Amino acid sequence: MGKSHAALAAGDSAVAHRGSIAYVLAMKLSKMLLVVLALLVSFRLAGLAETQQPMPASVATGFNLIREDTLRADLTFLASDALEGRMSLQNGDAVAIQWIASEFAKAGLQPAENGSFLQPVELIEYRADRAQSYVALKRSGSEKQWKFPDALGSYHSDVDVTAEVIFAGYGITAPELAYDDYQDIDAHGKIVLIFDHEPQETDPNSIFNGTGNTRYATGRVKILNAQAHGAVGVLIAAEPNRKHPSNQERVARIGGSITRAVPLPSQALAEDELHTPAAIISDAAAKEIFATAGAAPSELQAAIDRDLKPQSRPLPDTQATLHYRNVSVSTGKSYNVAGLLEGSDPQLKAETIIFSGHHDHDGISGDQIWHGADDNGSGTVGVVALAQAFAANAAHGEKPKRSLLFVVFAAEERGLLGSFYMAAHPLRPLETTRAVINFDMIGRNETASDQTKGLIEIPADTTNRLNLIGRSYSPDYDRIVEEENKYVGLDLDYRFDRDYALNIFFRSDQFPFVLHNLPSFWWFTGFHPDYHHTTDTADKINYAKMAKILRLAYLSGFRFANEAAPPRFIANPGGKAASQANEHRQN
Repeated sequence: MGKSHAALAAGDSAVAHRGSIAYVLAMKLSKMLLVVLALLVSFRLAGLAETQQPMPASVATGFNLIREDTLRADLTFLASDALEGRMSLQNGDAVAIQWIASEFAKAGLQPAENGSFLQPVELIEYRADRAQSYVALKRSGSEKQWKFPDALGSYHSDVDVTAEVIFAGYGITAPELAYDDYQDIDAHGKIVLIFDHEPQETDPNSIFNGTGNTRYATGRVKILNAQAHGAVGVLIAAEPNRKHPSNQERVARIGGSITRAVPLPSQALAEDELHTPAAIISDAAAKEIFATAGAAPSELQAAIDRDLKPQSRPLPDTQATLHYRNVSVSTGKSYNVAGLLEGSDPQLKAETIIFSGHHDHDGISGDQIWHGADDNGSGTVGVVALAQAFAANAAHGEKPKRSLLFVVFAAEERGLLGSFYMAAHPLRPLETTRAVINFDMIGRNETASDQTKGLIEIPADTTNRLNLIGRSYSPDYDRIVEEENKYVGLDLDYRFDRDYALNIFFRSDQFPFVLHNLPSFWWFTGFHPDYHHTTDTADKINYAKMAKILRLAYLSGFRFANEAAPPRFIANPGGKAASQANEHRQN
């Protein structure tokens, strides 16, 4: 049987009463939870405030102008299909050049090149004929030839050079380190055979900047040194005892652009101090050429690395030939785009701070487009954003004391050509240039790729991480960036300063200025699988991090421009200088 109507009514009343109590309790609990959440949020904000301090009002206008939505809009345009991958000397890059110049003009910058924003860079473009080009060894009346990939070399005009071969160690002359591979040999009229990289590169205590590269490790510096010693050609062999892939092996691991059916053309400066042909040779070719050296290549390297005593020597009965031909040669003109914001101080405005990036990438092949969003649409947009920020701040707040030069270089992908040209033909005196902030790939989270696998450790979380490259050469520069980071809160990383496998130190446009003893850092978010692939697109950019990087550069640039004592440059970062830099990092 069921309950009576009275009993049901009484039950309903009790349920209603209990429901109202539960409701009141729930409301009280909800209010308590809100109070707790509010307290947690306030504690969190207080914690952030400790690490990210309030922005000084004098620089706030420009700081607040650096916005994610603007960066996204500009980079989406630069990396679009319409710009066809911005290949140097192609239409897409010409559009990028005009866009940068127009943005500098709208920001109110002064043209930096005789009334123009464009500094012409004359280039020679050529395609090597790999079937007709070779390196040859002549010994005991016989000749052996090596072609690509055993011999990788090219030049912008036909080359026929034959000469005796002399071994010149690592090809380094470093008087400040009391080291000279040429001290006991005469290289005039010879083809010099040298090892890549530099001595003792796996030794943290090496005078050659420990495990980090120095300026002497790069091929261009070695070839120029050989040229200065009278050599007529250079053969570069990978170190036989190396603990890393050779340059050829490393490049092959990248894939992407280098796998094109029609290889990318080479380009060279029409006006360049380097005019000596060179070739990179395989381990097998090097072993044969070294056959008359009196010691195996591995033994020669080990002897040099052991006590830094040169093992240079002539190679008896050894002649080499560099024979290069091209299937096409043409000339063209690209441009460095440069705008100036003059400083406010009557004396200090003669000095310069440079903000730089490069505008070119790898173009198109058939229906494939190498968009180059991160490399280096991100750096191009970054330089433009900073030009706008500093100009706006000058109009509504504080103007820097030193002058600021904003420049986006031509033809970086073809060999840092625009930056080498400007370093040789500066728009502002290099003697009074105080710092270079160079952006190249500042838009992504670093992730594992075939290029870096097994060669460098990548942190688990890189969403807030910025790599700074160049600290060994200027701890003062690094100190200022770290101090300004209290307003931004990025994770600053210096792993690449200890790299000897990836050749990072000399792979971007800050390097020509390092060669001129200028404090110059590469700001870099790291490699990823889309590097030099068609998939480097604007939708993959971490715009929040990119904006933070540019805000940090803005604040650091202000400090460089306003400090009474600008950052110092350390020509020899090995030994005591390296120890001081490491001590600074630990304190």
